[in-house]
Amino acid sequence: MRPLDGITVVSLEQAVAAPFATRQLADLGARVIKVERPHVGDFARGYDSTVRGMSSHFVWLNRSKESLTLDLKRDEAKPVLIRLLAKADVFIQNLAPGATERLGFRTVDLRKKNPRLIVCDLSGYGSSGPYRDKKAYDLLIQAEAGLISITGTEQSPSKVGISIADISCGMYAYSGILTALLVRERTGEGAALETSLFDSLGEWMSYPAYYIAGGSPPPRSGASHATIAPYGPVEAGDKKTVYLGLQNEREWKRFCEVVLQLPQLSSDPRFDSNAKRVQNRPQLDQAMHEVFRKLTAAEIIARLETAQIANARMNTVQEFVDHPQLEARKRWTEVDSPVGRLPALLPPVTMENVDIAMNEIPALGQHTNAILGELGFNAETIAGWRQASVI
Repeated sequence: MRPLDGITVVSLEQAVAAPFATRQLADLGARVIKVERPHVGDFARGYDSTVRGMSSHFVWLNRSKESLTLDLKRDEAKPVLIRLLAKADVFIQNLAPGATERLGFRTVDLRKKNPRLIVCDLSGYGSSGPYRDKKAYDLLIQAEAGLISITGTEQSPSKVGISIADISCGMYAYSGILTALLVRERTGEGAALETSLFDSLGEWMSYPAYYIAGGSPPPRSGASHATIAPYGPVEAGDKKTVYLGLQNEREWKRFCEVVLQLPQLSSDPRFDSNAKRVQNRPQLDQAMHEVFRKLTAAEIIARLETAQIANARMNTVQEFVDHPQLEARKRWTEVDSPVGRLPALLPPVTMENVDIAMNEIPALGQHTNAILGELGFNAETIAGWRQASVI
């Protein structure tokens, strides 16, 4: 048994946010029927072709799903979605704002026909307000939410290197759907819920929002911590980079004694509190540099380990893929795809006696005929629709 065995999810999804949410549901055993446009499909299929001709985003987000092609702008296609939703548990969509309503699928009507249905809408800015209809992509939400203003170096603001707004929105959709399923077990009633990229990333921006109560936003500090020192990268004598982080004065004292081997520095009035170390960061960095330029990265890490100071290497993506921790914990597995077996990381949450679904990544429209047959449409109708590009 998987936790969501028997749950059917119908998704009008594209890009990252909604597919990320539904993949989590599929991992737990939900049947996810992904409705895609005929011939084109989810446009994330075309983001790149780096995975043996397939898109890296699509491979990441769409395992264990069934692909149904359907042109919902055609009247012939709408009864298909109606039949699907009549028996579905969850309907999730991240089309343009108002698109599902214009297609004739209003949430209130869907829930009248199927009171147990959970409807989850994802959007850029939410279903109301002056930004309701504004186009929204991950980079643009990072900008609007103020994240770019506090990310990067003092000279150059930067975006986060992954689709963090999409991922945060997808995770809140996933947790919201799980919550709604739990409530439905108690009440028998479905629910309507929504989340947006802006609201989701806004939650994650709460720390800097509170920080400005002091009068200014957190400064951009590159890979260093804006409000803790020392916390960030240091360069070793062999030109390799080591990352370290201190959390309290006990660690600061141990850092000075064991790592820098300068015990007197711990009581230096320029550095005897975190606030002073942040204020005098250039002098602190110089003092550390004088020690670390004489050591290799391996020697610095050895001292940090002895002192029980948190540390890390700056790995490349390939070094992450080959990481001994992933290997030791058997975190890599494989999934089927239209281009053969592909590596895939197991989901980050493991549960005792729960077998995670790691099924194939679907080709566009791979399950269309089977799903339509299951819904009662005959072979002649299906053939006619395919010729007319309804499916």
